[in-house]
Amino acid sequence: MEKVLFLVHGEGGEAELRRQSLEAMAAARDLAAGLGCGWEAGLVGGDAGAVAAQLAGCGAARLLAVTGPEFEQPRYASDAAAAEVLCRAADATLVVAAATSRWGRVLAGVSHRLGGCVDTHVTRIECGDGGPSVTRWVYRQRIETVLRRSRRPWLLTVEAGIAPAFKAQPGGVPPEVVPVELTLPPFRSQVTGIEAPPADQQTIRPDAELLFVAGAGWTKKQPDGTVKAAEAGQLIVEFLAKSRASLGSTKSLVDLGGDGQPVLHSSATSTKSARPARPRATRRVSPPAATARHRTPSAGGSSTSAAR
Repeated sequence: MEKVLFLVHGEGGEAELRRQSLEAMAAARDLAAGLGCGWEAGLVGGDAGAVAAQLAGCGAARLLAVTGPEFEQPRYASDAAAAEVLCRAADATLVVAAATSRWGRVLAGVSHRLGGCVDTHVTRIECGDGGPSVTRWVYRQRIETVLRRSRRPWLLTVEAGIAPAFKAQPGGVPPEVVPVELTLPPFRSQVTGIEAPPADQQTIRPDAELLFVAGAGWTKKQPDGTVKAAEAGQLIVEFLAKSRASLGSTKSLVDLGGDGQPVLHSSATSTKSARPARPRATRRVSPPAATARHRTPSAGGSSTSAAR
């Protein structure tokens, strides 16, 4: 018998869960309903009571919570340990989480610790006679693949828009909050702050009401025989800043960038996923010695973290 666990992390001091997390929760609930099995939620960081209230009426049996100041900020050591202990406490065979940079950083390692498998950037989950299957894009989003695995636990990170965001039902019963104890060793790195680019440089906005898709035509010669890519690129950036639209791009523009030709600095790499080449939010960590830096995009922005 399958058992589903929905993983969610705190939002850095914000009481409200983000829309992408609520969409992932709805996908986990629908998966459990399709399989006819129970499901639970697991929280890393944040206010367990506030999160439980936002999940009122969702149908989850319990909200397993690993909380404390050491889990407020993203860190591989603490996040991986917390996710592992939550999966073991729930005895879950299927684990669903939003495809945020924080989960994307750790869930592959968590699946290895659990002896399971992981698939990321899932765009659809379906239940059939052969069990659950997931859909994701490969080869620069040109090929849609459907995957089905027998290995358990199976960890999934789902993209934004996979399901309508869940809304707490008035008078609904929130899940029972069950604290899960976890003792961590001393950390070798500490998050000391966040350096983020100005908000108007964030051109990938998942919650924007308008999507502006840039093709490759503006990089070609215009009717007067000249190339005005720099001027056109500036106009696009100004339009995005004033309209608060989100930026996407066509395959032709993506291919130009792959060939080394100059394109708009913040163009998304595909029409299905947004991986902008723009200034990143940076987490300052201490100590800096022997620190490996890596970048992982997230919904609404990107972050750079450091790990020993």
